[in-house]
This record gives sequence, structure tokens and C-alpha cells, in this order.
Amino acid sequence: MNNTTVFDNESIWIFEQIMQTLYTVTPNGKGVMPWLATSYTLSPDKKTYTFTLRPGVKFSTGKPMTSADVKFSIDQASAAAKGWGYINTAIKSVAAPSPGTVVVHLKYPWAPLLADLSLFSNAIVPANYGGETETQFYQHPVGTGPFKWAYWHKGSALKLVRNPYFWQKGKPYLDSVTWTDVPSDNTRELQLKGGQAQVDEFPAWSTVASLKSTPNVTMNLFNSTRTDYLTFNETAKPYQAVHVRRAISLAINRAALVKAVLFGNGKPANSLFPPQVPYYQPATKGLQYNLAAAKAEMAKSSVPHGFTTTILVSSGFSDSKTIATILQSELKPLGINLKIQQQDPNTANLNFQNLKYDMFLSYWTMDIPDPDELATFAVDPGSGAKSFFTAYNNPTVVKATHDAEQTLTTSGRQALYNHIQSQSAADAFMAFLYYSPYAYATTSNVHGFLVTPLGNYHLENVWLSK
Repeated sequence: MNNTTVFDNESIWIFEQIMQTLYTVTPNGKGVMPWLATSYTLSPDKKTYTFTLRPGVKFSTGKPMTSADVKFSIDQASAAAKGWGYINTAIKSVAAPSPGTVVVHLKYPWAPLLADLSLFSNAIVPANYGGETETQFYQHPVGTGPFKWAYWHKGSALKLVRNPYFWQKGKPYLDSVTWTDVPSDNTRELQLKGGQAQVDEFPAWSTVASLKSTPNVTMNLFNSTRTDYLTFNETAKPYQAVHVRRAISLAINRAALVKAVLFGNGKPANSLFPPQVPYYQPATKGLQYNLAAAKAEMAKSSVPHGFTTTILVSSGFSDSKTIATILQSELKPLGINLKIQQQDPNTANLNFQNLKYDMFLSYWTMDIPDPDELATFAVDPGSGAKSFFTAYNNPTVVKATHDAEQTLTTSGRQALYNHIQSQSAADAFMAFLYYSPYAYATTSNVHGFLVTPLGNYHLENVWLSK
């Protein structure tokens, strides 16, 4: 685990309890607010930001945080070629002129800078990793967050304990938080009802209605930026062919998926972007269900009579298996014989990220309140994420993505993001499936648990009643 290269959400949300950024997302998920920085000034040419750091902040070791730590952290994040380094591409240099002041020099004006600095990869760690090597440091990472490292038993449980030096007086309220790896929906529900667990992340949609009426359980459906996708590996045959990808996307009845999988708790996706993200374009129709059009696309393809292929799904998640089974029947009229391959979540994600798959069920949640993170991650093969691990590469879409970063007007950015959304939909590099809320079931003695539309949560605000 390394916060500059991590891609899976569970690890990201845990890192955010240990490490903090200069700015953080507002509770409604649509803006940023000061966090480890309290304010900034911007030069007239829009290329120099001078940040004032929050006084009195300490790491969980008790050591004060200074501008030297901030400079080191952002420099390390920028250098992460295989991770989130692309987020910092506009940063020319970072200076630490005094312990409480950080200056960020940009190569050019950059619209999403504050949002970028709120990304977990730009969280502040001790300069020079506190005297350890990078590898040693991430065996027990240190930050300024409400909790500090206790242990991680891989594939089993991870525990954090209270940081006594946390800068928010009186917080966190909890002495410790433990995440346990329980792949089975049914087992998680039983543990919640039995009181062995207080929070069940993403219970099966089939259980949402019953959990709403279960005594001593609170069923939360939080506003979300979650978008579920069916990704295509364009390094695998025949997915290089746009007609094949379009045919599959057109053969998917998204309304039926929402009903069968989400039990009505969501809506069909039309865009790469979810509706809660700035510059989302509702007029982008995407490729919606049209079997006649799907067959026409297939007829134009290199495999007009169909082919045999595999969909990789993570085991233990009944919804994923349901989607894969539905896709099996929906693709049969195209002559596509779809085989389902289940792997444990860690192995499946690794194979996905290494492009060792044909089709994969994936999802995205925003980490910053600006579309740049998703757009670059999803459509720029040079981002470090290989275009959402699909190898998709459309130069006009890539150019529009980078033009939007340096466009400071709302109307200018909207026009560019409209193009990105409509063209990426036409290229069908992924099939956009549906938008859904974040489902979290908690025991009714849990208070203060709020998930933002970006999927993250502030556990320093959570407390338990007896």
C-alpha cells in the first residue's frame, strides 16, 4: 500500500484516515475547503499559489508538520509515474520559504489545482519518510490524520488506533477502527445483525429493503459519484474493433440491470461522468439498449458471426455475478458466447490493472470535485492508469482533456467536457452501465457516519452510543 500509487477504493478510504491533504472535499462533494492549509494567495499571472499552513499540526509520532514535509510529499506524489503523478502535471516546483508557508509554482494556469491538492495522493507525510526508506515507511505509514497504524493482516483485517496528536481537539471519538475482509454479502449482514460489526459496506441490493425495516439497523443510501462500467481490453482480440465494443454496449438493457441488480435504487448511465460531477452533460445519450443497432454493428465488425470471450468478476459479490449472468443472455443474440471467470477480489483487480482480461466489471467513484481526475484517468493512456486499464487511445479526446485543464472559464471547460463525454461514448471504450447511491448499513448506535458523494468519510466524527 502506497498512497501515491493505490487505485482500489477500500485502501484509499483507509489511507484518508491516516493521512491528510492541504484541502479536502466539502460534505456535499462539490467543492473543497481548507484542511492542512488555512488559506492561499494567487499571483496575477495565475501561476503561483502561496499557501499558509494550519498552525499546531503534528504527525501521529508527535513531530510537528512543516512546509518541508509538504514539499517532500507533493514532490513524491508528482514523481509517481505508475500512480497518480499525472494529477500534478502542471506543478513546476514546490518551495518551502518558511516553516508555515508553501509556494506552488505552476507551468501554466491550471483550473483544478485546489481540487488536485485534495487528492489522497497529495496527502502529507514526513519529509524523507521520517528517516526510513519508502518501503519501510509504508509498512506502517504515518500522517496527521485522526488515526494511526496498528496492523494489517493481509486478506483478513486492518486496524487503526486513535492518534493522540490529532489537530482537531477532542477528536477522534473512537479508540480504534478495524476493517475486516468479509467477501460474502450474507456473512457481512449476519455480522451486522449480530453486533460483531457496526458498518456493512455495500450490502447486496436485494437486501436493502429488508435492512430498512430491520430493528437496530440503519440503512443509508448516500448521494454518490459511483458509476459502474463494463470495460473492454483493447489489447485483446476482438476488442480493438469499435464495432464490437459498440455492439456489446448497445445490447445491454441498462434499465433492466437497474431493476434486477439495484432493485430500482439507481438509474442507467449515459456518460463517462456521473451526474454529481461538475460538467456532467445529461444530453450525452451514450449507447443505450437497441438490439437491432447492436446486430448492425456486429455485422460490420471483424467477427460478424460472433466469438467466445470471458468476463472477469470478483468473487463474493453477488451483484457482480448477477450482472455477468444477465450479460451472458443479452450477448447471445449477437453470437457472443460469454464465459464467466470468478477470482478473489485482489487477484481480479491485479489482472484488470495488468490488462490480463477480456471484459471486466469495474466501477469508479470521484476522489476530487473536478472532472479532470476521472477524464485523465479514463481516456489518457499516458496517465499511469492506461485509460482505465482498457488501452483506449483517441488523440482528439486526450487533447480535449488536457485543454480543459488549462481553460479557466466555465463555458470553455463545459464545451471540452461535452466533447469528451460524447466522443468517448461513441468510441465505446467502456459500456457505461448505471449510477447508484452508496449503500451502507450500520448498527443504530453508530452516529456521525457520513459518506460524501466522492465515497470518502471522516471517521473522526463517528461515535457509538451504548
